[in-house]
Amino acid sequence: MAGGEPVAIPLDKSPGEVMKLMEKCDAILLPGSRADVNPETYDQARQSHTADADNKRYTVDALLLQDAYKMRKPVLGICYGLQMLNVHRSGTLVQHIPDYLSLPKRELVNHSAGRVVRLAHKVDIDSVSRLAEIIGTNQAGNSKLTIPVNSSHHQSADVIGHGLRVSARCTEDGIIEAVEGVSPDHFVLAVQWHPERSVEDDEPSRAIFRAFVEAARSSRKALAGQFDSV
Repeated sequence: MAGGEPVAIPLDKSPGEVMKLMEKCDAILLPGSRADVNPETYDQARQSHTADADNKRYTVDALLLQDAYKMRKPVLGICYGLQMLNVHRSGTLVQHIPDYLSLPKRELVNHSAGRVVRLAHKVDIDSVSRLAEIIGTNQAGNSKLTIPVNSSHHQSADVIGHGLRVSARCTEDGIIEAVEGVSPDHFVLAVQWHPERSVEDDEPSRAIFRAFVEAARSSRKALAGQFDSV
C-alpha cells in the first residue's frame, strides 16, 4: 500500500524473535482488533461492556512500540492501534463511549457503525497538526479541517499519554479521533477510523498511507546513516 512492503509479526513469537523481525522493519503499523486493551494496564477496573483482551497481541505491540520509540521508527496506529499507543504512553481509555457520554440513545453518534455504514460521522482536525498537514488545509483562516470518516469502535482515548497530543475529535460529540506525537522529527500518528477501508476512493485515506510510507523511507535512510558512521 502506497509503495510499502508489509512484514507480518506473528503473535506466537518470543520477544527475541519479535525484535529480530523488527530489524527488517522501517516502521510499525498497529492495526485494529476485536479485542480491547486490558484496563488493568491503565489502572482501571474492567467495565461491563469491555471486551476480552488479547494478551499476546498486547505483548507484541508493546515490544514494537518500545523499539519504535528507541529507534525513532515511524508509527501508524489504526483504531485499536490508537488505543494501544495511548496506553503504552501511560494514557487511559474511555471503556465504552455511550456510558461515558451519558446521552439519550437517539442523540449518540454511532461510533461502532462498522462496515455497514461507509461514512459514520465527521471529524474536526486541528489545523496546526501533522494530520492536517498530511490531509491538506481548509479555507484560509479556519482553525479546523473537517472530513467524513467510517467508524468501528466503542472505546477511545481519554487522558492522553506522554509525548502525544490530540489532533482530531468527532465533530458531533468531541470524542478523540486522532492523536500524534509532539516531536516533529518522529512520525507518530494514530487515527480511530479505518483509512485502509477507503483507500480506493478517499484521498485523505490515501494521503495518510503515503505519508507513513514516506516517513518509513526517511527512517531507513537515517538509520543507515547512523550505522555507516559507527
